[in-house]
Amino acid sequence: MEKPANNSTDDMKRFISFEPLVTILLLLITTFTAAQDLSLENGKKYILGGLEVTGLQSYNEQTVKTYTGLRVGQPITIPGDEVSAIINKLWGLELFRDIDFYITDIEGDRVFLELHITERATLSDIKINGVKPRKVDGILDDTDLKKGKKITESLIANTKNYLENKYKKEGYLNAKVAIAVANDTSETNAQKMVINVNKGDKVKIAQMIFEGNEQLSDKRLRGAFKKTKRKRLLRFWKKSKFIEEDYENDKQLLIDRYAENGYRDARIISDSIIRVDENNINLKFDIEEGKKYYFGDIDFVGNTVYTDRILASVLGLKKGDTYNGVLLRKRIADDSKPDAADLTNLYQNNGYLFSSINPVEISAQNDTIDFEIRIIEGKETFLNHVEVVGNDRTNDHVIYRELRTRPGQKYSKSDIIRTIQELQQLGYFDAEAIKPDILNANPNEGTVDVNWNLVESGASQIELQGGYGGGGFIGTLGLSFNNFSLKNIFNGEAYKPVPMGDGQTFAMRVQASRSFRVYSLNFAEPWFGGQKPVRFSLNFSRTQQFRTDYANSSRNRIEIIKDEGFSITSVSAGLAKRVQWPDDYFTVSHSLGYQLYEFNNYDLGLFNITNGNSNSLTYTLGISRNAISGGQIFPRGGSNFEITAKLTPPYSLFSNKDYAALRDRSEELSTLKAERRSVGSGLTQAENQELEDIDQQRFKWLEYYKIKFKGDWYTTLVGSGDKSLVLRTNAEFGFLGSYNNDVGDVPFERFFVGGDGMGNFTLDGRDIVQLRGYDNQTLTPISPITGNQEGGLIYNKYSLELRYPLTLKPSASIYGLTFLEAGNAFRNFQEFNPFNLKRSAGVGLRIFMPAFGLLGIDFGYGFDPDNTGRETSAHGWETHFIIGQSF
Repeated sequence: MEKPANNSTDDMKRFISFEPLVTILLLLITTFTAAQDLSLENGKKYILGGLEVTGLQSYNEQTVKTYTGLRVGQPITIPGDEVSAIINKLWGLELFRDIDFYITDIEGDRVFLELHITERATLSDIKINGVKPRKVDGILDDTDLKKGKKITESLIANTKNYLENKYKKEGYLNAKVAIAVANDTSETNAQKMVINVNKGDKVKIAQMIFEGNEQLSDKRLRGAFKKTKRKRLLRFWKKSKFIEEDYENDKQLLIDRYAENGYRDARIISDSIIRVDENNINLKFDIEEGKKYYFGDIDFVGNTVYTDRILASVLGLKKGDTYNGVLLRKRIADDSKPDAADLTNLYQNNGYLFSSINPVEISAQNDTIDFEIRIIEGKETFLNHVEVVGNDRTNDHVIYRELRTRPGQKYSKSDIIRTIQELQQLGYFDAEAIKPDILNANPNEGTVDVNWNLVESGASQIELQGGYGGGGFIGTLGLSFNNFSLKNIFNGEAYKPVPMGDGQTFAMRVQASRSFRVYSLNFAEPWFGGQKPVRFSLNFSRTQQFRTDYANSSRNRIEIIKDEGFSITSVSAGLAKRVQWPDDYFTVSHSLGYQLYEFNNYDLGLFNITNGNSNSLTYTLGISRNAISGGQIFPRGGSNFEITAKLTPPYSLFSNKDYAALRDRSEELSTLKAERRSVGSGLTQAENQELEDIDQQRFKWLEYYKIKFKGDWYTTLVGSGDKSLVLRTNAEFGFLGSYNNDVGDVPFERFFVGGDGMGNFTLDGRDIVQLRGYDNQTLTPISPITGNQEGGLIYNKYSLELRYPLTLKPSASIYGLTFLEAGNAFRNFQEFNPFNLKRSAGVGLRIFMPAFGLLGIDFGYGFDPDNTGRETSAHGWETHFIIGQSF
């Protein structure tokens, strides 16, 4: 707007305001400056004759006018609070780096103003030096640095402080951050920002110095610190870096260490950080220990549900015990264990959600402290509404039958914890996301609601493998649907891609090469009949092995003779029921199975039948206890063990055959066969036929018993949740016996130890036992007659495995591991020596993706020679690839 002609205003504009803190001062100076011809009375009211906004580059003039709230024709006091408020309001936007109000003219009672604004520059580009490229995006998100943002002094200062504090928290106490801005000539009013980060080296703790400690040694005090550790050569898990937050938390643990030993009044008088050099510090503590205390009388007040005797037994503390404040807190409420045996859980597991328990010192005479455990039991609490949300594929009844929290039941914290475990073991949901919401708690009515929020994860898997072995290509195709719905199999609308949602398991698998074929079909219903957790399973498999003729191998031709071969047809059905004794983690299972072994002019090498068949009718009794927590993929606690007994009828007890004579003649002919083979000949046709007839009689119906045990224990050593270091302890044992020594040991169902444990293609019912660091099945006994692997009748194995998760997201769960293993297989019980073990150690990685199952790789080193007889020293390194194996 054009300014009115005025000599004085042409010479100099008069300031109304410059910055919020100097506005009034400048107004006063302007008012009383003799050089001005315009008379500006202090605090005089004017009519706003006009307002002009200048200096804008990217903002609309009318927008700024509107934001000031000034309108032409309105009364305005100059100088006054109204102008100051407008300036403060504009400064608060942090869009401008300079704001000036000018009086351009005064005509009578009308005043004309100019608002001159200098805009802040816009951030056009950010470059961060000294940081790994993959971490740049995280820094930009945390600091809210993005293109188009206005550059302010506070933005620069806050970014600098954030980065320096971030790295100091990680142990880089010498971290320095420098931020520079420069004009960007390619854009209007824009600047580029460069952030230079110099983390320096991590500051380590050289020594921890304690003064004033007479009762507890320096070593015990250093051990109280959980994350603040001094430098030591062999410490690799807990680093010695100094992090202030961890340090402050660990100082409380130091006081707790004294409280655990009776020193209730112990305190840290002072602590200091002493610089040794640029990268090392010492921590010094001046401690006042106080005197040692003991528990006196411990009385319970307010309890009506439980007697003093019951509460005292759970508390586990008695008069005369050394005072232990930490243990007292844990026995009242142990926050580190959701299922701890403490007083709070005692009440909450019996319906008293609103109970509160507080220990109060009522007297401290000499060295004895008397306590009252004051209990407010509250009203007995019942579940009102129980809802499940998030199950898009899984039908409600599949989830509700696993819930131990039902409307009308007493509230029980143990039931909630157990329900979490049950839902995790289903494998249909993200185990990390199963966290119930306790809602609408009403202490007056004694009711509470529970909402189970679930996140579906993939319950189906596809197995697609290809490789070269046995003289040809081996292909595998497997489909496993772990949340199948059989009742909707004829419902075309339910195929997405297959009927899902009823918690059943349906799996089919085909593996084939030129020389063999394997087909399998499995179905399981975990709630057979729909009323109780009774698992019904049905399995069918067919395996065919064809003879391979290598006579033309010199011409790279391998002939497969399909009218000569060996096959196994197997069918089994089973029932498994969850029982209530000794506790409801136990399951008892029964199954019946039948296997038909057929030989068509094929020498398997297991025994002396080339034509004919053998049969096996088995009953298997299993007892298992599955009480793991944390989910099936990455368990963090509990145990899982199983013992099975597989039995056949003792046919020889009902037969008149002279099995001793048959066995002796079979051994005689087998030895003769081996001797003649060593000189390039063999048995006569009649001798071969006799040997085959003998074994046909001995093994027409297989008779044996097979006992197996496997136990896994999981313990969280450090951390929690998805930052847990977990120890898996494993022990296994197996024994294959016979009822009648004259019949002899069956050639099938034996134990083959060593390698990756992958038993995808097995013809004889053998158990493939993983023991990493050795070739597959090379820890298996060798027949002294044939010189071939004959399988072990007994084995034992032990494992220690440390696991740490890299991510436990639903899309992919990944964890690393290190392991120690030892085990061996033996020809018979007489040779069994539980201390004659083949040892190994190594590292590995596991990746679980819902669509493909488990993938893994292990690098193992075998410390001993295998059982092939070809080695005399350590076996050395082996690489194992794991596909679809158990966790």
